[in-house]
Amino acid sequence: MARVSVSSMLSVLVELGRHYLDRPDQNGSVASIAEQCRDLVSARGEASGTALASEIVDRCAALEDDRSLELLIELNRAFALDEEGLQAAARAYADAPSNDAYLALSAATEAPRQELFRRLNMAPGGTEAIVGMRSRLLSALADHPELAPLERDLKHLLSSWFNRGFLMFEQIDWRTPAVILEKLIQYEAVHEIAGWDDLRRRLEADRRCFAFFHPALPDEPLIFVEVALTHGLAGQIQDLLAESPKDGAGEKPDTAIFYSISNCQDGLAGISFGNFLIKQVADAVQRELPHVRRFATLSPIPGFRKWLDQKLVRDTPEFLTEGELDLLQRSGWRENDVARQQLKATLTRLCAVYLIEEKRGSRPLDSVARFHLGNGASIERLNWMADLSDKGLDQSAGMMVNYLYDSDEIVSNHEAYVQDGKIAMSSAVARLASGRS
Repeated sequence: MARVSVSSMLSVLVELGRHYLDRPDQNGSVASIAEQCRDLVSARGEASGTALASEIVDRCAALEDDRSLELLIELNRAFALDEEGLQAAARAYADAPSNDAYLALSAATEAPRQELFRRLNMAPGGTEAIVGMRSRLLSALADHPELAPLERDLKHLLSSWFNRGFLMFEQIDWRTPAVILEKLIQYEAVHEIAGWDDLRRRLEADRRCFAFFHPALPDEPLIFVEVALTHGLAGQIQDLLAESPKDGAGEKPDTAIFYSISNCQDGLAGISFGNFLIKQVADAVQRELPHVRRFATLSPIPGFRKWLDQKLVRDTPEFLTEGELDLLQRSGWRENDVARQQLKATLTRLCAVYLIEEKRGSRPLDSVARFHLGNGASIERLNWMADLSDKGLDQSAGMMVNYLYDSDEIVSNHEAYVQDGKIAMSSAVARLASGRS
């Protein structure tokens, strides 16, 4: 018997269902799309429901940006939680607890929005459309805080649909279809890929690239990580991005350096894949290359320079000399090699203080540090003048950091971090922060 793809079956359902739709063609009004959404939630037939969902998805895709936002506002209002119904269900359960009362209460706690998006997800391309809706929603949330309930519902659904059990782990190389390779160039968020030649270099024999995919988005990477195979820790990103390997290239690699991790889908922000990906990449590399025993990152420190500028204004560190403070308060020191060298020891110590002591709540202020430390890594080494690109100088004064993933320590590091907020670090980094280096 021939195998039929899920997308083919959905297409058949859509075509069958169109015969059951008696609604005439609609204009592009948000009100008419919202009315179709009400019909979808009340639909009973699978074929007609799938066809209607497909029509709604197509109409949403054709909306201009402002109309798309208008639709989200309307869906947030029209499919909101029934608070009176919830209160009544809660009272009924409190008065006479039973399985039926529990089921009624459970149903009342869910806003109709969630069922709407489940049904929209039946359409071909429905998942992609819903991810796109959340991307538009997140971009508007600051100006429209009333959309927060809709955002929570979408995040809840997408977290379920994109959990680890549904993700496909794949290695990307030069034989990967061009449509996916183009996406790597487009989505690279840490170190820009300067065209096809640069991409080819990042996929050569001393490199690896891995990504997570989802069955509903087969040509769209969700997240990918780029890895360099090196001898010892890498301390400069320019060397890793060079066209050809430099010193030590002939030595057998013993270290895998994760030098770029890029989330690709704005609509999946806050739904974590990176922690799973790093662990699976480490397993895959070690199976292929047993002599690679150490796994570390060469990571940016994106918030360091902004924190430093604010620190110099409101709370100047006591260990800064007047000359250092004067130099740091001059606008051009980052682009001046001589000035940077004069500030090397001070900036390195300030960077260690930033990573270890500066907090947002009980967690590190730096977003990249939160990610890696939460995964069980430790702060192994700070690297002076490791990223001399405009972005590197602007964000972190050229500094980068190696986070070490030691398989023997990951679990204990993670537990100590989660339970007590303890940051794992090498003795060298601890000395830097205290000024004992």
